[in-house]
Amino acid sequence: MDGEVIVRGPNVMRGYLGRPQDTAKTIVDGWLYTGDVGHLDADGYLTLVGRSKDMIIRGGENIYPKEIEDVLTADPCVLEAAVIGVPDDKWGEVVVAYVQPRPGTTVDPAALEALTARHLSGYKRPTSFLVVDALPKNAVGKIDKPSLRAAHAAALSSH
Repeated sequence: MDGEVIVRGPNVMRGYLGRPQDTAKTIVDGWLYTGDVGHLDADGYLTLVGRSKDMIIRGGENIYPKEIEDVLTADPCVLEAAVIGVPDDKWGEVVVAYVQPRPGTTVDPAALEALTARHLSGYKRPTSFLVVDALPKNAVGKIDKPSLRAAHAAALSSH
């Protein structure tokens, strides 16, 4: 069963500098709530499946983008992938994939659709594949999903 990963020990941070409210939400009774979601296997190994704030809820099913992104980046033409949830009247949210091609290659959305059909349950498959020159990054170089969601929403509202 998947759940949020929480940790404690002498190696865990004491809090956010000058941000007591954020610290109080993140560290509770000495436990650091990481925001990562994972599960332990029979041997006690932890497998991370995603981030709680990135989780997509489609028709009552929890979907972690990392699983879909891993399938998409297995395509040799895909350099990076970012999967987001987009509001949907019927399902609550649907899965949308943004992909950045490797230099000198062209991504074929139909090939990605076939790839996800082979490796993912139907409810986890993206409803659309958007090829972009570059995915937005935050200050530490990670894909900036909040800005990607905002840009997607803005693009939808301008149509």
